Amino acid sequence: MAARVRTRRWDDAKEPGEGTRILVSRFRPRALKKQDETWDEWWRELGPSEGLHAAAYGKGQPAIAFDEYRRRYLAEMNENPARARLRELKARVAGGERVTLLCSSACVDETRCHRTLLRALLLDGTDEDAAS
Repeated sequence: MAARVRTRRWDDAKEPGEGTRILVSRFRPRALKKQDETWDEWWRELGPSEGLHAAAYGKGQPAIAFDEYRRRYLAEMNENPARARLRELKARVAGGERVTLLCSSACVDETRCHRTLLRALLLDGTDEDAAS
């Protein structure tokens, strides 16, 4: 089932076998025209909250450590509406659909991005393989 869920940045060129490209970011990329979108769906509920996003980037406060970010992001994914969207996505993947989870072009280290934590949740309900 792991091959059915990929992670990329939204501005990475589409590759064969990616399936449905889902932007899982709280914010839409700025100044991007609608016709230039590279995703099929946008599920903002699966992105970190505005507060967590600000904490991760140190907006108005010192940036939090990734372990704290992970803990808080996983807690957010256990709340509605994220939990409902996560169940919906799990069902689609379990039904055989291929998906690619897209995040910001600023997220260059995939091991320290919520899209990888989300992929782990979809695959086995934990974030143990998030750093692999």
